[in-house]
Amino acid sequence: MTRRVTVESSPVEWPAIAVHGGAGSYERLADQPGLTARVEDGVDAALDAGWAVLAAGGGAVDAVVAAVRAFEENGAFNAGRGSVPTSTGTHEMDASVMDDRGRAGAVACLTGWSAVGAAHAVWRRSAKDGVLLLAGPGADHFAAGHDVPRLGPVSHDGTADPSPLSEQGTVGAVAVTASGRFAAATSTGGRPGQPPGRVGDTPIPGAGVWAQPGCAVSATGAGEAFILAGFSRLVGSRHSQGSDLPAALRWGLDEVARYRGNGGAVALGSDRTWAAAYDTRAMARGVRHAAGRRRAVTG
Repeated sequence: MTRRVTVESSPVEWPAIAVHGGAGSYERLADQPGLTARVEDGVDAALDAGWAVLAAGGGAVDAVVAAVRAFEENGAFNAGRGSVPTSTGTHEMDASVMDDRGRAGAVACLTGWSAVGAAHAVWRRSAKDGVLLLAGPGADHFAAGHDVPRLGPVSHDGTADPSPLSEQGTVGAVAVTASGRFAAATSTGGRPGQPPGRVGDTPIPGAGVWAQPGCAVSATGAGEAFILAGFSRLVGSRHSQGSDLPAALRWGLDEVARYRGNGGAVALGSDRTWAAAYDTRAMARGVRHAAGRRRAVTG
């Protein structure tokens, strides 16, 4: 089967925010009327949450956290309330936050809390002691002591069909302020049926998330391949060396494919453009900025 990379890009006026709700097949959209509107509404809600922060003069980190929280609370995406169960029926959530000053915070194997909220709390702590990533019971204990919102997954017993619309439904956001400060955040419920303790690319800066002066990237897809490719930092490096965002994202996805993975990403760049790219059948994504907005799931 021929591999196809779909790329979308356009100019943006700063401030701006771009989001994704996961790359994958989205096969259920064709079978169940109303699901397309549900996922589009979820993308719009995330854009609105992030934009409200930027429009009020808030920072890029606060904007991406607000956007990702909206995804987590929605239940239609594989993050927060929509997180898929592990092979033993438990739920383990990962997230990360990074700004263009090189500060990052991340959590892995978190249970019962907003993963992006916990990652944001670690990000705030990182300025004091340099801690970057907390995992498992330690992450839960930290979340409980830092006013992180409780956010347990909905039941996956089939009674309300809460399963995510994409098997790679990791969510994320990138933002830039009017003054040119960049940030990125990503959150996931992991891989359906994964063994407890499995960690993918989402909480790994340079793999599932990256921010640097002039660029921010948030990824979704086959986590192990994104880790091995160093996807998000690779995209940022290519952009800083002169590649436009579409070319940088294509290059990164080519590297992911070398490790037998697929997925997608959204990015904002110093050339005042946004871009989305994916080599799956579809990816929910959207952008909002001072001159307009767009959101799409397929095509």
